[in-house]
Amino acid sequence: MAVPAAYLSAVAALVGTFVGGITSIATSWLGQQRQTKEQRRARKQDELQALYKQFILDASKLYIDALEHNTTELPKLVDIYATINRMRVLSPPKVVAEADKALRMIIDTYAKENKTFSGIRQSISQGFPDPLRAFSQACHEALKMY
Repeated sequence: MAVPAAYLSAVAALVGTFVGGITSIATSWLGQQRQTKEQRRARKQDELQALYKQFILDASKLYIDALEHNTTELPKLVDIYATINRMRVLSPPKVVAEADKALRMIIDTYAKENKTFSGIRQSISQGFPDPLRAFSQACHEALKMY
């Protein structure tokens, strides 16, 4: 039984159209998936940057306060503890560990002798301890992953 050439040609055209349509749909779907993934990644990176920035600002203010005073008001610590706990949810363990170390160093500074501006200036020239250096480096490494 011979299949007429017209039928064979029509079936080939339908199969070609079907394959072309499926390819177009698959390409669009894959492109949309990649775009969504990239948007999620960028949003998470922005969120982490804002979180790390907030911690650095709060910790810097507390550190200067610790250099000038022997005690602090507890409400000043609330924001920084809240920021660290948000980091526990979103950040790699190394970032959280460095944030904890920085905060401990700042709190320990309250127990030390108060510094004057000239004392701070002298300390800077002699290798001023920076409680946020390791934290900043850990953040930089964590953000590279995105």
